[in-house]
Amino acid sequence: MWRRAARSLPQHSAALPRRGERVAVVGCGTSWFMAQSYAVLRESGGHGETDAYAASEFPYGRPYDRVLAITRSGTTTEVLGLLHRVRGTMATGAVAADPASPVTRAADAVAVLDFADEESVVQTRFATANLALLRAHLESEGALPAGVRPLDDAIRDAERALTEPLGAAVSGAEQFTFLGSGWTCGLALEAALKMREAAGAWTEAYPAMEYRHGPISITGPGRIAWVFGELPEGLADDIDRVGGTLVADSATPTGLDPLADLVRAQRLAVACAEARGYDPDRPRNLTRSVVLQDGHV
Repeated sequence: MWRRAARSLPQHSAALPRRGERVAVVGCGTSWFMAQSYAVLRESGGHGETDAYAASEFPYGRPYDRVLAITRSGTTTEVLGLLHRVRGTMATGAVAADPASPVTRAADAVAVLDFADEESVVQTRFATANLALLRAHLESEGALPAGVRPLDDAIRDAERALTEPLGAAVSGAEQFTFLGSGWTCGLALEAALKMREAAGAWTEAYPAMEYRHGPISITGPGRIAWVFGELPEGLADDIDRVGGTLVADSATPTGLDPLADLVRAQRLAVACAEARGYDPDRPRNLTRSVVLQDGHV
């Protein structure tokens, strides 16, 4: 999926931000978390000022050159409402999976990743393929931040992440706290959401340096602190002191790219769901897209 996303980049350039534009990236749920990761990558890579919002919280009085919407289904009410409302006042683009969805008419241009669509209610491959596309775009324009590896490296790491054992201490844990910094904060939020959606598991997510400001109080034996990206100095000792188990593969020089590490968290969500007798593709209380009746936005 990630290779195909990168190869499709030339045909999607009209939907993607131009260098120097002031951009707002919007989405709901998983797409919002991918928007957060991309916003940090883009701005810290020098491509342009970038903010990320849940579509329902977009600040309409704030000027932007472009709005980029991320929506797997292309039918989400809040996203479509936002695009219709700003159309004609700023450029709009979208990344979606369905070429026949309403978003193709609501946005000025749409990057369609139909090869990455999925039947599951729970997003996995579209979410990461979308971020792979956006990351490939930054890389093609020389705007990857320092320390972020080329997408080819992430793809190789993802192949490892698909097969490496998770470990009994991880898959059998009682509670999970996911941590990130910079662009990996969005990945931490997404990992926690996958665990809640698919497995109904007790999971939380925070910026890594915020962990000591309260969340560490729930860590202990049988509980996991999983770090995406850089591991703050002294944090490993703090987790060990309270008896927790640290997972920090992407924090090591030879470890997985953080986006590939998210694949391991997705696998963990599936394993935990199946261990509890749940269907990880059809979680309770959720549908593939949130489509609200008129007046309920």
